[in-house]
Order: sequence, then C-alpha cells, then structure tokens
Amino acid sequence: MPVIHNPVLRGFNPDPSILRVGHDYYLATSTFEYHPAVRIHHSTDLAQWTTLDHALADGFDLRGVPDSGGVWAPSLSYAEGRYWLAYSIVRSMDGDDKDIDNYLVTADAVTGPWSEPVHLGSRGFDFSFFHDPDGTHWIVGVQWDQRPEHPSFSGLVVEQYLPDEGRTTGEATVIYREDGLVEGPNLYRIGEWYYLLIAAGGTGWNHGITVARSRRLLGPYERDEREAVLTTRDAPGHPLQKAGHGELVQTPHGEWILAHLASRPTLHLGERYSTLGRETCLQRVVFDDDGWLRLGGGGHHASTEVVIGAGADDVTDAAAAARAWVDDFDGPALDSRRWSTLRAALPPGAADLDARPGWLRLRGGHSAASVFDQSMILTRVEERTAVFETTLEADPRTPREAAGLIAWYDRSGWIWLQVTFDAEHGRHLRVVRRDGSVTIRSAPAVAPDGPLRLRAALDGPALTFAVAGASGEWQDVPGTFPAWTLSDDHGPRLRFTGMFLGVRADDLDGRGWTVDVRRAGVRFDPSTA
Repeated sequence: MPVIHNPVLRGFNPDPSILRVGHDYYLATSTFEYHPAVRIHHSTDLAQWTTLDHALADGFDLRGVPDSGGVWAPSLSYAEGRYWLAYSIVRSMDGDDKDIDNYLVTADAVTGPWSEPVHLGSRGFDFSFFHDPDGTHWIVGVQWDQRPEHPSFSGLVVEQYLPDEGRTTGEATVIYREDGLVEGPNLYRIGEWYYLLIAAGGTGWNHGITVARSRRLLGPYERDEREAVLTTRDAPGHPLQKAGHGELVQTPHGEWILAHLASRPTLHLGERYSTLGRETCLQRVVFDDDGWLRLGGGGHHASTEVVIGAGADDVTDAAAAARAWVDDFDGPALDSRRWSTLRAALPPGAADLDARPGWLRLRGGHSAASVFDQSMILTRVEERTAVFETTLEADPRTPREAAGLIAWYDRSGWIWLQVTFDAEHGRHLRVVRRDGSVTIRSAPAVAPDGPLRLRAALDGPALTFAVAGASGEWQDVPGTFPAWTLSDDHGPRLRFTGMFLGVRADDLDGRGWTVDVRRAGVRFDPSTA
C-alpha cells in the first residue's frame, strides 16, 4: 500500500461515501446543483484515484433547485450482489422549511446502468443504508423538524427498508439526539457492537466526527466520552480545516480507513475562505482497548500524510506535482469527468460538437440568475493556484449577447471576463462580477479582432485575466478581482459547493445566438499555493 496524500479528491468533492468490493475501492461524492450528479471515483490502493463517471446522468434534471440544493450526501453500499446508492434531493430550503426527497437506485455494476429510483420518503436528509448481517436492510438519517420553536435537527432516525416491496416501513425510530447539531450518520456492525458514526458541529469550521455505540440496533446508544474522534476546530492554522462527515471501510488486510471531508482555506486579510470547497481525505483508524474508534496516529487532528500497510514509504507525492489537461473538443460528447453544467445537461443543440469539428458551438442561454437554462460548462478548481485558458469566436450584436471565461461559485458569486456589444463601444471586453445582490461592471476594454484567447490566473485569494488575439501577445486585463468571495464562507447564506472555471454564453433575447469555443484547458500547481 502507498502513502495517502490528503486530500485524495481535490477541489469540490464533499460528503464521501466509501466502499470496497474485492480489491476495488469506490468513493461517491455530493454534487449539489451540478450535473451530472453523484461522482463515482475508483482506486485499487486508496492513494491514486480516478473519476469513473456519475451515477445520475441521462435524463436527470434538477432545474428549479436553489443554489447549494440538489443532491446531498450520497450513500454507496453493496449487498445481495448489487450496488446500492441512496441520495437526497433538496428542492427548497427557505427559513425553517426544507423540501427533501430521498431515493434509492441499484445496479449490478458501479458504472451502471442504475435502476429507476425508489422513493424513500421525505423525513430528512443524509440518509445512508445499513445492511445488517441478519439480512435486514435499514436507512439511517437526519429527521428534520420545520417547527420554529423546535430544534430543526430533531434526531437521527432508523427505518427498515423492505427490498421485496420496494418501500420503507414508514415507521422510524429516533436512536440518537443531543443538544448540538448532528448529521451524516452511518451505522456499522463490528463485533458485538453497532457503531453509529456521526458528523457533529455543522459542516463549517466547527465540524467534526464522533461515535456512539449500542448492543442493539435500535439503541440506546452510548456516546464516546471524547469530544471528537476527528476534528480541526481547535487548530485554526491546520491545513485541513472543517474535517468531518465520514465513513469507514476495511482493507483486505484488516486495517480500518476513515473517509472524511475537509477544506484547504485561502487566507485574505487574515480571514479563511474555502474557495476550493470541501474535499475528500482518508485517515487510518483503529479501535482502542475499550472498543472506541481512534485515529491511528493518535490525537484527533486530520493528517495530510497517512501511511497504511507495509513498504509504503518509497512512494512519491503525486498530489504535489503540477497537473494539467486540455480539451480539444474532438470527442462525440463533452467529457463529464471534467465538465459539469448547472442543474441539467445542455441539450444537443445547445452544446454542439458536430457543427464545426474541433470546436464546441455553445448556444446562449438564460442569465446567471436563472435556475433553469444557463449555458455554461464548468470544471472544478482543484488547487489555490491555477491557470485556465480558452479560445472563442463570438460576434455579439446587442448588450443582451455575451460570452467568455467565468470563475463561478453560484448565482450570487461569479467573476466573468466577457465579450459583448453596445452602441457606444461596439464589440468589447468587460469584467462583470456578482457579489451577493450587487453586480459590478468594469470599464470597457478593446477586444482584438477575430478569435479571442482568454486566460484566468488564480493566485490564492486573487484572480486576474488576460486576453490575446489569435496570434498576438497576451495583454493583461486591468484589475485584480476578489476570488476569495467565491467561497463557502463569504456572505450570510449557507453555501456548500466550491469554485469552478469555465465558459458561458448568454442570449437574453432567446434568438439562438451561438459562440464557438476551441480548446479549453487548465493547469493546477499546488506547490506555489
């Protein structure tokens, strides 16, 4: 086994659900409002991971869900010769109200095809499956209470699932609650104990993991006397902040591994901003003499480097190397392992790879405020230092037509280098950004004739742009822009995703205006962050 260098899944890959089948490990991660949904990752050694694809793709539609709504906390398991995937869709979250639907899909292979979804009810979220050795199947999750005079997180509940009937019993038992916020529950039967792994303290800086256990599935459960098995809430300078929300897996050699989320913050004026979102890490864990779960290295802080197995210390740190890729748009479809869209797939006519071979023809869509039909392709930002480049041909004729390179967090946080048009300046460039309810537009800049090469450079909390003609020299676009605002931690609202870079096109008149995009790629350099 090699050395694990955390995070193993870098950039926005939260709420990891880990599974081993034979010698293969799989991780499912949350995607929220992004499409395709539920990323599935694969490894044979726990250190090197590849993204296989997504479980919820063809025909899956989240149009209308709010920012940071959509698909939360998938749970991947294996039982009766099939892969089981449970997930929540958060359709609204206004004040005390949350409208949530929970589903189960199954497949003979982790790459699908996945079954039609079975509805598991709307009691709460973070539902995971527990397959008891006695052959019964259970879901455990958060029960939500919408009454304003009651705690919203009203306990962790267990409910039996009846696979032959494709339904739950409809009767849930509260097995655990405490005064603080608890969520993300997972159940395990290890020896004579049922262990309940709990995410505590919220998914921000106070996040952590604790454990309770019982001799009986339905409790009562005794909480570990330690405050947390894993947390960095007491170490604000630690490189892996927000550590929490985890699942266990056992290696073929009997070692236990804890998959959990964490965040590598960017500093701006002494404050921390999670521009990369929440990422996936792995820790080695053990059970102490009293049967309680503990980090293998001692203490309760997440480790950036974890040694498992034997003969691991000769493996180099692949995560510290610069990584780059370029998409030439020469395939039959967009590569969904790299590119995401908002809420639904772009229809064939809106993302056309056939009209002009070697180019992506992107038909303009709704404005950046829309929860329905935005026309944008996005890739996750995996390091705090990154350079994204693309070439596009765009000939806007009105101020309601615009295209360009965008740094995106959500509808209230984005920074867009766009080429657009108005009667005073003709075809020109602007940087337009959204910060909460405020939109800021830069002064216009000259756009070179013909195809435009656009570049965004991310350096921690700062973002800069450059532009060039087809064969000209790069020219800096005036200004340095606040990338730190594109983070979980900026503004008053709950935000759960991460920064993306990509290309978008707006056609606010809906007349079918298009832009052609050629070559888009990114380079990440963790060594300079």
